[in-house]
Amino acid sequence: MAEAHQAVAFQFTITPEGIDLQLSYQALNQIYLSGVRSWKKRVSRVRNSLIKGVYPASPSSWLFVAIGILATMYMQSDPSMGLITKIQQHLPLRYTTAMSVGQTMVSALVFSTLLWLSLILALRFCLKLLLSYHQWMFEKHGRISNTTKVWVPLVRLLSSRKPLLYSYQSSLPHLPVPAIQDTVSRYLESVRPLLTDLEFKRMTDLANEFESNLGNRLQRYLKLKALWATNYVSDWWEEYVYLRSRGPIMVNSNYYGMDFLYVTPTSVQAARAGNTITALLLYRRKVNREELKPSRVPGTVIPLCAAQCERMFNTTRTPGVETDVLQHWLDSEFVAVYHRGRYFRLWVYRAGRLLSPREIEYQIQRILDDPSPALPGEEKLGALTAGDRIPWAQMRKQYFSSGVNKRSLDAIERAAFFVTLDDEEQGMRGDDPEGNLDSYAKSLLHGKCYDRWFDKSFSVVIYKNGKSGLNAEHSWADAPTVAHLWEYTLATDAFQLGYTEDGHCKGEVEPSLPQPQRLVWNIPAEVQAQVSSSLAVAQALADDVDCHVFPFREFGKGRIKKCRISPDAFIQISLQLAYYRDRSGFCLTYEASMTRLFREGRTETVRSCSNESCAFIKALESGETEEECRRLFQLASEKHQNLYRMAMTGAGIDRHLFCLYVVSKYLGVESPFLKEVLSEPWRLSTSQTPVQQMNLFDLKNHPDFISLGGGFGPVADDGYGVSYIIVGEDMVNFHVSSKYSCSQTCGISNHLKEHVNGKLTGSYIALFYSPRVLKVLYTTCHNHPSAVFYVFKCLLTTIHTHSYSNGCIG
Repeated sequence: MAEAHQAVAFQFTITPEGIDLQLSYQALNQIYLSGVRSWKKRVSRVRNSLIKGVYPASPSSWLFVAIGILATMYMQSDPSMGLITKIQQHLPLRYTTAMSVGQTMVSALVFSTLLWLSLILALRFCLKLLLSYHQWMFEKHGRISNTTKVWVPLVRLLSSRKPLLYSYQSSLPHLPVPAIQDTVSRYLESVRPLLTDLEFKRMTDLANEFESNLGNRLQRYLKLKALWATNYVSDWWEEYVYLRSRGPIMVNSNYYGMDFLYVTPTSVQAARAGNTITALLLYRRKVNREELKPSRVPGTVIPLCAAQCERMFNTTRTPGVETDVLQHWLDSEFVAVYHRGRYFRLWVYRAGRLLSPREIEYQIQRILDDPSPALPGEEKLGALTAGDRIPWAQMRKQYFSSGVNKRSLDAIERAAFFVTLDDEEQGMRGDDPEGNLDSYAKSLLHGKCYDRWFDKSFSVVIYKNGKSGLNAEHSWADAPTVAHLWEYTLATDAFQLGYTEDGHCKGEVEPSLPQPQRLVWNIPAEVQAQVSSSLAVAQALADDVDCHVFPFREFGKGRIKKCRISPDAFIQISLQLAYYRDRSGFCLTYEASMTRLFREGRTETVRSCSNESCAFIKALESGETEEECRRLFQLASEKHQNLYRMAMTGAGIDRHLFCLYVVSKYLGVESPFLKEVLSEPWRLSTSQTPVQQMNLFDLKNHPDFISLGGGFGPVADDGYGVSYIIVGEDMVNFHVSSKYSCSQTCGISNHLKEHVNGKLTGSYIALFYSPRVLKVLYTTCHNHPSAVFYVFKCLLTTIHTHSYSNGCIG
């Protein structure tokens, strides 16, 4: 253990002859190398701060400015128009000629520096103006305006230098506050298909009264905040939506990511852990050194905010009675590991050197082979992070704020991340691959409710058969940031680090590696009682969640785009149709959209259930002509794309109304309109997991290395959580979740029982409940003018079938 090595670096005894001092040169060498590594990181941070501080210019550009000014002065010209002379007058007086010349040189260099800084500010201001232009998103393909044609090369010019991860942060525009009348009118438009005429009139009256009275007052305060804060939404969103929630974060907030679908690089659990931990730490090194390329809007040079990367590692959500707090440490040289009810601190650096994958595998195997039992109360201690937040906060303050418990808890909370070595086998395997995928999803979402540390920024799970996955806490970042990390990890594990023929990590093992440190606890009876109580709450929540995962391989975005339809719009309208067929109506639908075009941006809601999508579905279900369905579907798709673009560019509805509601609470005033808006349930909550690093996955040469993406629990008790990832050209992976406790969303209904009992005709069942019908219809009708609608209907049939038969959509 590192502490032990440092403790014996100096040993001394007091004898009659004096003090006998003994030095451990090996330990001193380790301390020296660790110090060198720390100083290297500090120097790197200073260097990166300088480089990104002058972006889009470069530090070396100062030299060109200085040489240009001095050369101009050499030609008896004053480029400063007298400023250099004024600067010289304020310098200490010198009487010799040599000193006078030196004074002139210093004045010229001072002027050059000021001019250089002014140019940097001007360039940064120009870049911010350019990045504030978003009209390009609303232009149709092939119909680019002259403004956009000029804008594109200017952005490329100012982004020509290779940026660091955070280089664009100071150049990103601030999120604008929409006009209150625009937000209210968009809101009324979004709820029109969900309300009767009488209900809509009542809501319109509430909205008009709010807009003309209280709304303007709240808007003034919000604009004042927008002038002062970097982002007028993000801090309140993080605090009130995530950190102030007092219920369990397991299932309700945390989400999961899965391993490759068809491939497991190795079946050796310790080896998979070794490569996975190494890949994650290599990613952390890139983040710390800012070597990652800034994320961009796909297909463009437009940068996205990278602020969420700052708290990716060494971060923990600590519980509080009223609100939780996100704690982030600059660095840590260890990870926390859980196995069979025991907690370990695994040092991943030795003498300033990152351990090789083979060495980490060796250490993990030591943990797996450790026969020691769990201490009293230790095995299920993690249930405290899975239950309600207030009891956990009280236990933490009373029993984990000092002594051995605090030291062990600090080891977990300050760790780079958390690792669970699971004794189960998971993945698409065996005689029931679909059912096993569902079990895999549930395991990653909540596990046994005590074998994950749900407060950590993310926990990595390595299963007995080598399958892996992660569970991520939501408050510090959104899914695209974690997905970027996970893509890198999977690709680095499989294609960069690799394995030997017998499935072990590559590299050598230093035999003197110290044993992983077992964390010690003193868990009194009161804490054990609370652990049992929290576990009961978490177990009830976990048992109530049903998950279904299925890869859809009949077609993907390739064929959809040939129909000149947005794949995302296609799937979203498909989900609307699925819900309508399932529940004979429409519901408020949430689709997450990013706002990372703005500094510290997070998400905005796309209200996918629109007047246009409802009109299309009603026409489709009522048997309208194909020509009319084509027209309505095109309108619905275009409307969805427009809603998505508006959300991305700061013209969404829900974040603005949310912030107005927060202001009203601070002012102590009630708004019936805002109260009703914020209480509306999202019965269909959806999200697309983006594939951001296709260069890491060569799907043509390695078609089996396909990620399943990830998913989350349902937002509403009587609703569905739907996550999907569009992989390559021919595949879409779906994750559907709901709750068993709601008879409308889970369980085999009487309607399905009728099908099972054969009360309905076989042809009807074959048409609506056979996944094979999709391929047959597409093959038969792909040349038909309305082929897109056959495919569209069949896709929904397939989604409905899989979810229905597995108890997710009833």
